[in-house]
Amino acid sequence: MTLKAFIAGVAGPRLLDEEKAFLKEARPCGLIVFDRNIENRDQLKRLVADYREAVGSDQQFILIDQEGGRIQRMRAPHWQVWPAGARYGKLYKTDPAAARLGAELIHQMMSEELADVGINVNCVPLLDIPVAGAHDIIGDRALSSDLETIIALGRCVAQGNLNGGVLPVIKHIPGHGRATSDSHVALPTIAASRAELEQTDFKTFKALNDFPLGMTGHLLMTGLDPELNVSVSKQIITDVIRGWIGFDGLLMSDDLSMEALSGTIGERGRDVVEAGCDVALYCKGVYDQMLDVAACVPDLEGQAKQRFERALSQIKPPVPYDKALALELLSKLQS
Repeated sequence: MTLKAFIAGVAGPRLLDEEKAFLKEARPCGLIVFDRNIENRDQLKRLVADYREAVGSDQQFILIDQEGGRIQRMRAPHWQVWPAGARYGKLYKTDPAAARLGAELIHQMMSEELADVGINVNCVPLLDIPVAGAHDIIGDRALSSDLETIIALGRCVAQGNLNGGVLPVIKHIPGHGRATSDSHVALPTIAASRAELEQTDFKTFKALNDFPLGMTGHLLMTGLDPELNVSVSKQIITDVIRGWIGFDGLLMSDDLSMEALSGTIGERGRDVVEAGCDVALYCKGVYDQMLDVAACVPDLEGQAKQRFERALSQIKPPVPYDKALALELLSKLQS
């Protein structure tokens, strides 16, 4: 079955008839779920199953942002409360071994909850390095402000997800930590030179370039491309993300709905794919906008399809782990 090079969002906790017809016709390669789509375990499980049935394929990405802290879509009382990324970095300062083990085991425990409802992609880890004076859109979502700590903990977070049968997404390539505005509402500008970024922000992504999925940041990096933001800059995607960073996994854009991008939603989808993103991510779930995206993005084919299939092939059965120890470490991080 031929799929389209975009990930869709839907309006609510159940598929509308018009959405079912759209998904059958448009065949996106994935679905991302948000708070608006989630009521409880059985409902979410049914939504995922209905989505797969509508598209007519089990070979799909089902994504969520389940970072922990303030970014957690599946919430109490139905699911566990998870710590923000910065909690791991704080523990790392005094007990690096416990922080690394906690990052891996807790994310494997988290992935159990995701896999239980049919979710197979979690948009973690953040590999952004926050700097003083930057906008707090990253803030405590970041694992640390120290490069080597982020690399160590980021690998543990990613591996924990893989151990639980869920694909991780390294984000926001090539580094959102210096942004002075929120890309949801405006285009952040980063003025650091390429030489400086290669010694800092880019290094976390280069160190974890072997993971299967990555997400761009909507960022204007004037030292790399003074006119186009990362997600629509062929120069940055080719020379930096695929080149210097060496990432050869499936690259998705950040959300097309974010105001850091310009043009219609469909034009944004077209532009990110033409620039070198394998897949456009559309999160908002507005029906007319989804029609526009589907009309403007190509089929998933060539290298993009190969990366998609390679990523799916890395979803393996969960490996055994010490859940009692994971809960003990979770309690330590939450205290």
